[in-house]
Amino acid sequence: MQETLELGRGVIHPWHLDHFGHMNVRHYAPFFDDAVYHVWACMGLGYAMMQAEHGLHMVTAEARTRFVKELRAGDLIVISGHVARIGTKSCTLELQMHHAESGALHATCHVVEVMFDPVTRRAAPIPSAIRERLDVWLRT
Repeated sequence: MQETLELGRGVIHPWHLDHFGHMNVRHYAPFFDDAVYHVWACMGLGYAMMQAEHGLHMVTAEARTRFVKELRAGDLIVISGHVARIGTKSCTLELQMHHAESGALHATCHVVEVMFDPVTRRAAPIPSAIRERLDVWLRT
């Protein structure tokens, strides 16, 4: 088991804000979505490698965000995450958005990723080599 992976950093800009003066919920998704792309490379399982070696890649089947604390313009954020569950054809990622300076938790995102065969357009079993890499980053 490894520690949590740092998957991205960002700045909250004025255009992220709504009429209440805090980041609107629609802007959390892009930060978390970018982090999901990075998680695979950070674990040594980049999309190009999965496609070249196994003919498969991961797709997001579910993303559920929990909003904890408001963010305002100028706030700096860090997205981190880990593997929370490994199934036969899917795995669950748990992502966190923290304030880069205070460390305060602002949001979490629960993401279910499914192993996908682009030829059949269906879910596929996770190959053992990929499962072994996922297991290194599993935290329960």
